[in-house]
Amino acid sequence: MPDSHTAAADQPSQRVIKKYPNRRLYDTQTSTYITLAEVKQLVMASENLVVRDAKTGEDITRSILLQIILEEEAGGAPMFTEAVLANIIRFYGHAMQGFMGSYLEKNVQMFTDMQARLAEQAQGMTPEMWKQFMGAQSPLAAGLMGGYAEQSRALFTQMQEQMQKQAEQMLGAFGLKR
Repeated sequence: MPDSHTAAADQPSQRVIKKYPNRRLYDTQTSTYITLAEVKQLVMASENLVVRDAKTGEDITRSILLQIILEEEAGGAPMFTEAVLANIIRFYGHAMQGFMGSYLEKNVQMFTDMQARLAEQAQGMTPEMWKQFMGAQSPLAAGLMGGYAEQSRALFTQMQEQMQKQAEQMLGAFGLKR
C-alpha cells in the first residue's frame, strides 16, 4: 500500500486560491489577488484548482464555480432556460438526485469529448468547408451527433438499470418480490 507522500506525488499539483472574509481571492501560486473573472479564466484553461476559505481551510470550490455560473447566466447569454433550472431544482431531495447528477456529469463529459474531436478534425477547414460540414446533409456532423445521442441513450439505460436494481434490493429488504 503506497504511503501518503507517494499518493500526493502522483496527483497533478493543485493551484490553491484562498478566499478571505473581505471576499477577495488570493492566488497562492502567483502571490497576487485575483478576480472571479480570472478564476473563470483558470477554469477555461483547464487549470487544476481548489478554492479554500482562508480562515477555516474549508474547500469552497463548488461555491465559487456556482458563483461563476450565476454571473454567466445573468450576463445576457444564458445557457439554461428557466424550465431547465426549475427541473434541476426539483431533483434536489428527490430519490433521483444522485442519478441525475451522475447522468448530467457523464453527458457533459461526452459532449466535451465530442467537441474536442470536432475541433481536432476541423483544423485547417475553410469557411466553405465549415458551411458544408454544418449543413443538414453532412455525414460527419450526423455521425458526431449520432454517436453522442447513442452514448447518452446508453447512459440513460444504465441509469434505469441501476434504479431497477436498487428498487429490487429495497423491496427484497422488506420481504417483497417483484
